[in-house]
Amino acid sequence: MTAVPLKADERIDQLYSQTIQIIQSPTVFSFSLDAVLLGDFSQVPVAAKTQMVDLCAGTGAVGLFVSAKTRGHITEVELQPRLADMAARSIILNDLTDRLSVLNEDLLTITKRIKKDSIDVVLCNPPYFKDQPTSKKNPNPHLAIARHEISANLDQIMTVTSELLKTNGKAYFVHRPERLDDLFATMRAHQLAPKRLRFVHPKADREANMVLIEMIKSGRPNGVRILPPVIVYQADGSYGEEVHKLLYGN
Repeated sequence: MTAVPLKADERIDQLYSQTIQIIQSPTVFSFSLDAVLLGDFSQVPVAAKTQMVDLCAGTGAVGLFVSAKTRGHITEVELQPRLADMAARSIILNDLTDRLSVLNEDLLTITKRIKKDSIDVVLCNPPYFKDQPTSKKNPNPHLAIARHEISANLDQIMTVTSELLKTNGKAYFVHRPERLDDLFATMRAHQLAPKRLRFVHPKADREANMVLIEMIKSGRPNGVRILPPVIVYQADGSYGEEVHKLLYGN
């Protein structure tokens, strides 16, 4: 690890199951379980020639988690300067500057920086909630942008995802089950075919509150596989076996 300077409100967090360390800030933004699950769900090529993009990267957690699976290059795209700076310093912290980089850019114009039809894998933990006049938003502007479609909506994100991907390239998203109608409609509109879905339930007897989706560009329709669910907590409130292993290791 390489020492990096921290701001007054920052800390370094690490999953017990991994060596990756990530700069976090409770007053700005911290990654949560959805980033951990998306990183685990994503299946990326190992080859060094692999080109990946992490959209809506935040502090870079998803890209950093996925970096352990591949020798390819991951470009993290984040609009907010403070979050992009934290992501860049986390890359230095983990000695990954040869394989990860950050673009502090608006994803809506990112194809001016990254060539269209050139990317093997897109990763994305997008804002979950529509930006509606009646929406109650977090007073923290960093969290409001991360959680609500203020700077980019789902259709725009899917447009960029499709533009970046090569034919048969794959994308991995985490989202909310109540947005599945929107997800399927926008995927279809942009030549993205869903291939694997995995629902995440807080407990075995509770409705799913997250969904992990694998999609492929210009893939054949139908053939969607529904994988066994992720159960986050057991009845006694302790983590389920799979989630415990992701967070703490064996």
